[in-house]
Amino acid sequence: MALHHAGIPGQGEAGGDTVEVAQEVLTGCGSGDDAKLSAATTAASSAPAASESPADPDAAEKAAVLASYTLMWMEQMKAYRVASPDGTKLKDFATLDALTAFERDLAHMKKNHTVIRGELGHEPEVTALDVDAKLPMATLEDCIDLSKWKAERTPSGEVVPLPTAQPLRYVATATVERWDNNRWMVTEYEPDGTRAC
Repeated sequence: MALHHAGIPGQGEAGGDTVEVAQEVLTGCGSGDDAKLSAATTAASSAPAASESPADPDAAEKAAVLASYTLMWMEQMKAYRVASPDGTKLKDFATLDALTAFERDLAHMKKNHTVIRGELGHEPEVTALDVDAKLPMATLEDCIDLSKWKAERTPSGEVVPLPTAQPLRYVATATVERWDNNRWMVTEYEPDGTRAC
């Protein structure tokens, strides 16, 4: 995709520093502090998603899928705020393929001396779920909102604008699998800047 790697606007390999920094933006949600992480875990795992009917037999599994995705993003935003995965729990929520894309974003951020200071909005929804498969799997679609996203250069604090072609709201999809330890893990994450939402 021309605009993003794992989903950060401004982190493209071509188009200069502005494109590089913009790509680093597309992967966050919330400030990622421990209190929010704990609250998200409790809320998402103990109640069905607001959009789901209480009669939905898969409501608990969908809530668990959304919880893992949300927690992954909280940890990812911790990494984006310092341009490093050190000290995060990303490996608890995302597997190698998804992590590789995020680590590529972080490498671009470090190279360009940028960090994230704003927030990334999310509107995730489970669009497919197969709990009866040998490897239970879900597909999730998220509307990424960059309206409060802000990338800054370090140490100057200079704000790096998004590329002019970067949509402020676009669709990202994720594949989530339930592993042996009954934990839902994000195995793939793919932003699509051509799909507005």
